[in-house]
Amino acid sequence: MAATLCSRLLPKSGTILDGWLPLSQIVRHGSKAVTCHRKPVHFLKQKLMAVTEYIPPTPAAPPGALAPRVRQTEEESALAVLLRKYLETLFKEFKMIAMVQNNAINAEDLMVLKHKLKRHNISVKFFPNHVTRSFLSNSIYSNMWPLFVGQTVIIVSKEPKVKEMLQTLRHSPQMVLLGACIENALLSYQGILNYSKLPSMTTIQGELVGGLTMITSQTVSMLLHHPAHLSALLLQYVKQQGSGDSTNAVTDKDTIKEAAA
Repeated sequence: MAATLCSRLLPKSGTILDGWLPLSQIVRHGSKAVTCHRKPVHFLKQKLMAVTEYIPPTPAAPPGALAPRVRQTEEESALAVLLRKYLETLFKEFKMIAMVQNNAINAEDLMVLKHKLKRHNISVKFFPNHVTRSFLSNSIYSNMWPLFVGQTVIIVSKEPKVKEMLQTLRHSPQMVLLGACIENALLSYQGILNYSKLPSMTTIQGELVGGLTMITSQTVSMLLHHPAHLSALLLQYVKQQGSGDSTNAVTDKDTIKEAAA
């Protein structure tokens, strides 16, 4: 079949064309020369065009399109009011109120910590932060407001037992002491450490009583010093006078005997 196709397509010998001519030829044309190149715009002109570019104003919204946003004020729940009142009484009755940050302590360790603090009459209280902040914002303890961020626990005691609290918290690294309000004085962590190094009230009272008694005894001794010294001088003077009279009498007897002889 291939031989028949070649015999039909190729010219036969003895025809006018002696050689084989292809059915199609490839003619190559020359490319057109590009004579027009677009020049880049100068950078100063670009800056000028950018500065002087027209910016159309934004169309104003019609007056009734945008309605004013009305904030919905949520009423405080009865539980929040009750907790805030309890927190107010807590700040009035307790002399030591410490703020501790809870760093994911488990329930078992928290129970052990509560038991250890309960031995020293120290309690652990939990309040929501929004309740605590709402109470602190309108009270004299407003400087404690930044301490209630995250999970904050309140440790309270009717007496300022700072040393016992620090010794107990030392065994619970998850509970970080932030600050405390001791006898209406806001203290930082360093201030709490300095307060724990102070002697107890009984020791201070004993030292004060001892100092006062010593001062009074010194005052009494100073007041009695001059009369006692004066009486001693008078007694010595009387003795000296008595010894002088006796010596004079003896000398007079001797003179009389000599005169008689």
